[in-house]
Amino acid sequence: MARIHVAILGAGRIAQHMADTLVKMAADSRYADLVEPYAVAARDAGRAADFAAKYGFPVSYGSYEELVADPNVDLVYIATPHNLHAEQAGLCMKAGKGVLVEKAFGANAAQARKMISVSKETGMLCTEAIWTRYMPSRAIIDKILTSGAIGEIQAIDANLCYPTTTKARITDPALAGGALLDVGVYPINFIDMIMHNAPITRIESSMRPYETGVDAHNSMTFYYENGVMATAQSSILCHSDRMGSVWGTDGYMVCQNINNVEAIDVYDGNHAVVAHYDVPAQLTGYEYEVAAAAQAVIDGRTECEEMPHADTLRIMELMDSLRRDWSLTYPFER
Repeated sequence: MARIHVAILGAGRIAQHMADTLVKMAADSRYADLVEPYAVAARDAGRAADFAAKYGFPVSYGSYEELVADPNVDLVYIATPHNLHAEQAGLCMKAGKGVLVEKAFGANAAQARKMISVSKETGMLCTEAIWTRYMPSRAIIDKILTSGAIGEIQAIDANLCYPTTTKARITDPALAGGALLDVGVYPINFIDMIMHNAPITRIESSMRPYETGVDAHNSMTFYYENGVMATAQSSILCHSDRMGSVWGTDGYMVCQNINNVEAIDVYDGNHAVVAHYDVPAQLTGYEYEVAAAAQAVIDGRTECEEMPHADTLRIMELMDSLRRDWSLTYPFER
């Protein structure tokens, strides 16, 4: 079968990371027969043309409508602010294109439901590009925990914090900014992947607002029906160690950098390292989500098993509930 022609909608920083990934995948024997970097679209034709020239994409467009009208486009990576994802994903899917939507999937659960509904109506792929869901580290973590190496899981702790208040998309409520949607999705997903959809019976949380009204620093505690207690923090004000830890009755596991797990250490009850795991070398880390999405397009599926619609919607609903607790709404929700 012909390679999947991948286009990028948007030309910002995250789009550049994806373009670099696609170029490297096209030159790698593991992916060269699967994906082809094809097009980029931006609201400015000159910017799109410069982007295409920089990364060697054969096609560029000065509008998103032109991009989705191109019959050669198979899969579109949406790399714009959160609040635009639902509209743009719908535009692509209704034109017969699969979409890989950058996290957070949308600004709220209502937008997530809208995208999933269009996916079902059109039969087009719609999957969230939260890379940790697709990475090999996920299977390594699952194998460690199911082996019983740390005994019975009792608690989980995860955090991700970066000082990013200089970026307008992070601090602007109109763009669905704030710590939760930008970085909080990672500790929440880290916990969710370990808990495998276990029911949450209670949530406690607190938030420190930024001067613009978005959440700047938050702390969350999830109480699970099976007794596990999980804590998470995210912030746009400070640096953190980015660690993810799972604490058990016989020991504990520590993952270095939950945003892109670099290594995993397993400790016994005496705090001695009993096992160390390195993750496979990456091209950029984005290649796993692209490969999964491209294969899903080939297979004619509407979702990826690594991040099915039900999981995306559950996370979005959880984040909505947190924002309600903080009395935080975006201007376009009022």
